[in-house]
Amino acid sequence: MRDVLDVSELCVARGATTILRGVNWRVRRGEHWVVLGPNGCGKTSLLKSLTGFLSPGSGSVSLLGRRYGETDWRELRLQVGIVMSALQASIPAAEPAIETVVSGRYAQLDLWQAPTRADTVAARRLLRLAGCLHLERREWLFLSQGERQRVLIARALMARPRLLILDEACAGLDPVAREEFLRFIDGVARRKRGPALVLVTHHVEEIMPAFTHALVLRDGAVFASGPIARVVTSRTLSAAFGARLSLRKTGGRYRLG
Repeated sequence: MRDVLDVSELCVARGATTILRGVNWRVRRGEHWVVLGPNGCGKTSLLKSLTGFLSPGSGSVSLLGRRYGETDWRELRLQVGIVMSALQASIPAAEPAIETVVSGRYAQLDLWQAPTRADTVAARRLLRLAGCLHLERREWLFLSQGERQRVLIARALMARPRLLILDEACAGLDPVAREEFLRFIDGVARRKRGPALVLVTHHVEEIMPAFTHALVLRDGAVFASGPIARVVTSRTLSAAFGARLSLRKTGGRYRLG
């Protein structure tokens, strides 16, 4: 099956307010997507719908051919890795990095069971991939923001997800840490047999060369969708954000100016 994610005519409303309307979106194996759009366009609600935390009024969300609402959501969530700033507050200050990574295998926050030897081996491999094996025994409280984000990605990969969602993953990073983190993300996207990536961001500077497609939301609907070279343009972004934007691409990276 080539489809990792299939969103069809998704509509979400709360009271008289329509949050998402008629969203169609398909992510196939080997594709890596960036999701762009102004504040309030529906990005967060779309993510909640993908993970079963927000039920649609109509339409459907399918992951690997299995439809939310017709299968065990808890099982499906193990196929989706999520990295977002909100997770950080739920991780105990004294938890060592390696236990944080292991917790991803069991979809737990605050690991309460002793890791197996296989868990430890797998977690150390992922910490090495993330460039932070030397931090395996360091407590969460003493990790920098950039280190925490890398550990969270290693945690997300622990369950071998087919889809990895990065929601404003660079928030709080200084410019140097952000570039190092983005290069790491680019490497994850280029791994063979790795998960499809979805990066939610406000900043075109965070779109790395490995990303292949873009979804632009506006007012709860899909404004543009498709190959990144066709969608991420000055004209499209200016219309979506309601401001005149000038986009440049140099060395495979986008810049506004």
